[in-house]
Amino acid sequence: MRWLADAAPIVVCVNPLAALGLVEVEQDLARLEPLLASSVETGDAFLDEVTTHLIRAGGKRLRPLLGVASATSGDRAATEDDLMGAVSVELVHLASLYHDDVMDEAEMRRNVESVNARYGNLVAIVAGDYLLARSAAIAADLGTEIASVIAHTLALLTQGQVSEVRTAFSTARTRDDYYTAIGGKTAALMATACRVGALTAERSRSEVEALTVFGQSFGMMYQLRDDVLDVTATDGQLGKPAGQDLAEGIYTLPVLVALEDSVIGPELAEILGQPLDEPEREKARALVEASEGIAATVAEAHRFAEEARAASEALPSASLAKGLVALGSLLLEDLPG
Repeated sequence: MRWLADAAPIVVCVNPLAALGLVEVEQDLARLEPLLASSVETGDAFLDEVTTHLIRAGGKRLRPLLGVASATSGDRAATEDDLMGAVSVELVHLASLYHDDVMDEAEMRRNVESVNARYGNLVAIVAGDYLLARSAAIAADLGTEIASVIAHTLALLTQGQVSEVRTAFSTARTRDDYYTAIGGKTAALMATACRVGALTAERSRSEVEALTVFGQSFGMMYQLRDDVLDVTATDGQLGKPAGQDLAEGIYTLPVLVALEDSVIGPELAEILGQPLDEPEREKARALVEASEGIAATVAEAHRFAEEARAASEALPSASLAKGLVALGSLLLEDLPG
């Protein structure tokens, strides 16, 4: 069960840096890479190998991108505080992936062997804890407000995960359960990335709040998109088995809407409630696709896109507002309808 979405890039055409269109931010992210690694190095060869394993595997760095863009608007080079704020947020994300792979018993992550597969579950859990500790230490160095933001975000992440675990394999899962889970697991850290960037740049309170709302709405869109494509895309597009959430008992919004259907719902409910083999998974996917679940979830993604756009309009930087709107629009491009 995924603690955070972004477990694997879902459809490889998504290029957030190109969509954002802020050249300076791309240069800043290149400066951030060595800082990520050095921030977790201890001098202990084994621990350093474990804690930098996923850092060196790469990734889109979507959360640092949001943080740095929120700090600089692409109009200036990021300061050390801007970059370290983004590092603190990314370490939380990376830690969640270490823990996530233990829960999923995953063997691969970002096209390399997962930490738990290579070093064992205990080492993966402890290394993830270490990444969280380093994130907290960096945030504390940046000031009490940023430290508080990171701590609050960790609480939301945990609440979101507990909500998901509590309702695993439950066909009685509600939409409120679903929104609690994705708001905590995915959107909270996107919002925090934007907020921390705005705080390190000492933006006005109105800008801080606007960027936080953008990040929260963007994160909701991101997860809704992921949940649509988990049903509708192919294994090759996803880089993982399609319908994986269905098989693992994570019933997302498309599934919940399908379960409410008077015709499709009863048949779907008979299949769900237990782990699914491949034929059962494919039958469940087909039923969800035949319902209004996909259309309803796409509509929700567009609703959050509108919220994100409205939040960006409150920003004084036209280039940043334009880039953030383009980034949000990119998420909608490959959705059905």
